[in-house]
Amino acid sequence: MKIVLPGGTGQVGTVLRRALTAAGHEVAVLSRRPTAHGEILWDGRTPGPWAEAIDGSDVVVNLAGRSVSCRYTPDNLRAMMDSRVDSARVVGRAIAAAARPPRVWLQMSTATVYAHRFDAPHDEATGVIGGAEPGVPDYWGYSVDIATAWEREQETADTPHTRKVALRAAMVMSPDRGGVFDVLSRLARLGLGGPVAGGRQYVSWIHDHDFVRAVEFLVGRDDLAGPVNLAAPAPLPHRAFMRALRGAWGVPVGLPATKWMAELGALALRSDTELLLKSRRVVPGRLLDAGFAFDRPEWPEAAADLARRVRGR
Repeated sequence: MKIVLPGGTGQVGTVLRRALTAAGHEVAVLSRRPTAHGEILWDGRTPGPWAEAIDGSDVVVNLAGRSVSCRYTPDNLRAMMDSRVDSARVVGRAIAAAARPPRVWLQMSTATVYAHRFDAPHDEATGVIGGAEPGVPDYWGYSVDIATAWEREQETADTPHTRKVALRAAMVMSPDRGGVFDVLSRLARLGLGGPVAGGRQYVSWIHDHDFVRAVEFLVGRDDLAGPVNLAAPAPLPHRAFMRALRGAWGVPVGLPATKWMAELGALALRSDTELLLKSRRVVPGRLLDAGFAFDRPEWPEAAADLARRVRGR
């Protein structure tokens, strides 16, 4: 197959590109700063010669969007919104204008669209969209606004010959440097991988191999469209999540952190505490109902596998 990955140079794009290329597919990456073979220049906002890659392709997986690993200042939040909405809009227009449009368009979204919640998991049918929860910072609602605007841009695109799937992805765990597993592992190995703010908040995640397998599964299933949760079926509280991560690295203890300590740490890392403190309890209802079987459904085994792969680099 010919597969186009707009915004495919980040962590998730690297995971997908590596796996799809190894499987023998022709992969084209749309990038603002192309540097390698198979990468094509685009700006993520306006039509251009890059659209020729989409015309005649089989699959488009749009991953474009400013990284969420940043301080949530007004300027950064606006850049996060614009980069997602603008790229989804221009990809939709390229598909609509194609003489031979792709048969499926997978659009990256996020599990952050769901409400901060401890009491029950969110699946696609019964999950509660966030933005109006009591007792959370007001700016958390903007992350939900970004996700809903992102999905709406795909949903309203006039692409009648292309099936559309919104990937409500949890954190994709891979051994790649700079990814979320790498960052959390460094904290754990330094003895700083204890619970944050009590550790009750749920962590949703997906092993990189299962992420790739889920994408391939969705490409092959013509009966699946709309939002699909890409998350392992066993989210777990942050306290247990970090305990399992420390176990994968053979680190017996991790210093806990209060909320204000997490704020200082996020400031030092130029990140935001929403990534740590929001309870994301998300389960893959539609994938499971469709018969998808996870290779790494439990975090302790997934973390151990990822740690082994890091050691083997």
